[in-house]
Amino acid sequence: VYLAYDLQEKFVAVKIFQKDKYDPGEINAGIELWKKRKDIIFVLRYIKFDEESVYPMLLMEYANMMTLDIIAKQPQIALPKYALRALMKQILEGIRSFHAAGLIHRDIKCSNILLHSPPGSGLVHAKISDFGFAKKEDLINEKSDSNAGTLPFMSPEQFLKQTIVTQKVDIYAVGITFYHIITHKYHVNERKKMAVLKCIERPPEITDNLLWDLLSQLLEFNPDKRITADQAIFHPFLTSDETLADISLEQIELAALFDFPEFEEDQYFAKFDINPKFIVPES
Repeated sequence: VYLAYDLQEKFVAVKIFQKDKYDPGEINAGIELWKKRKDIIFVLRYIKFDEESVYPMLLMEYANMMTLDIIAKQPQIALPKYALRALMKQILEGIRSFHAAGLIHRDIKCSNILLHSPPGSGLVHAKISDFGFAKKEDLINEKSDSNAGTLPFMSPEQFLKQTIVTQKVDIYAVGITFYHIITHKYHVNERKKMAVLKCIERPPEITDNLLWDLLSQLLEFNPDKRITADQAIFHPFLTSDETLADISLEQIELAALFDFPEFEEDQYFAKFDINPKFIVPES
């Protein structure tokens, strides 16, 4: 992947493939998603795909920070609760958009969630990326499809011999992602242990009861009982009176900066940037 400058899009990321050695599913998922929704800022934007070149090229939105791993792998980084809530809301909103398009990502993990700060904004946007395993949900009906993903973000049903993968695998992976950035560790990281795991115990790092309730519902072992992204984004941990009281002055001030008509057509900003509950400050 290379950094390039496009006269229309400014800085872009360019992914170069060898001829006939790329997955059309990855390309189609990203492009189709953006055809249906133009206001998604929490999913990495695929701009265009040029397969006529000597080497096929995919132009993508450029994310100028690192991945969520920068938080997960550094125990000394403890996100303030208001920033954690906003980050969780961004990621859930991205997943909700992905699922609304009928897609399953199948490889949600910290390293596939990029961080981007629009220049001069003071904001940080989480962006779900890497659609290499993504497929339309109604096209996943083969047993082999259940093995896509990355340990330890794979859901319990993916270890069963007879299973049809649904969007609920993404929900479980989101739960593990949240668990990882909060505790800076994995619940378990071995295939054999994961295959026989029956539940995830509450770690001492998570003291907030509402937070643990949300994580428990995201990490429900029965996919039929596991909540959806739609349900998760309205969970009390993210919507209660305590949440409103916890919003920081910096979040309020940053949101106020973008509540003007001139930002409505700007590709870098969206309705979420005027909502303090979605604001992750860069500082």
